[in-house]
Amino acid sequence: MKKLADKIILGIDPGTVVMGYGLIHLAGREMKLITLDVVKLEKLGDHTIRLQKIFETVTALVNKHKPDELAIEAPFFGKNVQSMLKLGRAQGVAMAAGLNFNIPIFEYSPKKVKQSITGNGNASKEQVAAMLQHLLQIKSPEYYDATDALAVAVCHHFQSNGLSTAKKSFKSWDAFLSANPGRRA
Repeated sequence: MKKLADKIILGIDPGTVVMGYGLIHLAGREMKLITLDVVKLEKLGDHTIRLQKIFETVTALVNKHKPDELAIEAPFFGKNVQSMLKLGRAQGVAMAAGLNFNIPIFEYSPKKVKQSITGNGNASKEQVAAMLQHLLQIKSPEYYDATDALAVAVCHHFQSNGLSTAKKSFKSWDAFLSANPGRRA
């Protein structure tokens, strides 16, 4: 079995109204939360000012925490093309901030993140947050955007180290928990 590296992963859930972020520190098989939070952008009326705030926030997080990798949730296609375009811009600006520091960027679909964390690609935000609470011993989040970002970071860790539950499919939480007794609260 290969040795897992000591590293920091920044996870981002991009958004133009609320952007979530979460950082984890990995030391061998031990995973610890550094921080998770959201940036509220709704009071910044102009879209370009919101993009600037996203860039500044990611830059500040990189300067403060020195992440080794950045994992970001990919925009998913919805019915509203304008919303999709704005979300893509937010994602691009967050990625550009990371690339500005030569940080490798990894992108995951929402379904892949949910499947990696819970074993179910259709899990609810509440189910993802509950699993993260158990894995990282954290309190209930105020915003699911923050736990979504944290989930992207944890998903990247799982995917890059072959630790994901994504290879299995479970029909219920009971089936998942019985196959993964170490993840039971």
